[in-house]
Amino acid sequence: MTENRTESVGEMAELYLGNILYALERTAVSLEGDGRGEDAAFYRGIARLLAEARGRALAAGTPLRPSDAPPR
Repeated sequence: MTENRTESVGEMAELYLGNILYALERTAVSLEGDGRGEDAAFYRGIARLLAEARGRALAAGTPLRPSDAPPR
């Protein structure tokens, strides 16, 4: 059974941002355990950029999904 989904990549990423950040940190921890600190820092940098972008969106009042936006 297939569903008609209209979410964009960005909307899906916002919806699952916590899970994505967790996965990036788990990856970084694993890489550090393997002695690959520079690679771990790369993944933590991605996580930081995502978290900062979400913080800016929240500060600007951007809803998580378009369906959460107040009516015009």
